Amino acid sequence: MKKAKESSASSRKKTATQVVRRRAKLTQEEIDERVIAQAEDDSAWEPLVRVSRKRAAIGLSGSLAQRAAFLARLHRERNLQTWIERVVRERVELEERAFTQARRELGAKTGRLTSR
Repeated sequence: MKKAKESSASSRKKTATQVVRRRAKLTQEEIDERVIAQAEDDSAWEPLVRVSRKRAAIGLSGSLAQRAAFLARLHRERNLQTWIERVVRERVELEERAFTQARRELGAKTGRLTSR
């Protein structure tokens, strides 16, 4: 009699798990609940993944590098590379916003709907 109860309980668990897998996206709360429930269970986690970033070299003229180094010190940045990364990131974000806005305005002028 006890086995019958255990088998029906385990089949309910499998069904619930299968239902969750079928859903396309989990809510943030569901993800949080799963992570908290499995936090202490080492078998629930995949092996660690090591990720390394590739560095890109960008050539600058001597005078431009000198001017950039001065500005990095003026902004109290740790080093020139950190300051240049921040400036380039800010500029890329600015350009992306301008591009998106221009595309929306062009779409509105031509009467098309744009997505993004």
